[in-house]
Amino acid sequence: MTRVKLLTGFALLLLLASLPQIPFAGASPAASEAILKAGDIGAKLFPEKIFFHGQVTSVQLRNTGGIRFSDEAYTLAGVVDASGYSSGIREKWQAYLISEVALEIGGQKLPAGAYGIGFPKEGKFVVMDLGAHDLFQVASAKDAEMKRPVPLQVVSAPSAGTYRLYMGRDFVEFVRSK
Repeated sequence: MTRVKLLTGFALLLLLASLPQIPFAGASPAASEAILKAGDIGAKLFPEKIFFHGQVTSVQLRNTGGIRFSDEAYTLAGVVDASGYSSGIREKWQAYLISEVALEIGGQKLPAGAYGIGFPKEGKFVVMDLGAHDLFQVASAKDAEMKRPVPLQVVSAPSAGTYRLYMGRDFVEFVRSK
């Protein structure tokens, strides 16, 4: 009997020691930050139609990109169909930005929300509210060494926690605001 009790106690001790390593049902592992390509973003994450300056227009879902932060918050951007808008708006509005977190772009703070964005001329990046009013403009850069530019993409920048939003070869760097 003593041997059975000893083996049972030892088995129970092994079971208790292994409990911290067994994930509980329903507990999900911590999500990591991820750069999202167009294939990762669908109509469930990004609306196919958006409202901007008194009209509804479509987004080119094939030209979207973004970030899923480790806390499951998203920052997403997509190229828009700006036909039907005045030439003044079309010149500077090329994409729609949706962010669940505050961002800092070129030293400018941008609260969570939805915005019109674009690169209206070389060396400039503009952020507009939904009424097409400029919120701010910052300097942009051009990546002349990019081999195959695409209409829109988001990539990690060399500095940790910094990202680049590209439209073609033009880009701005941004970080999640604290």
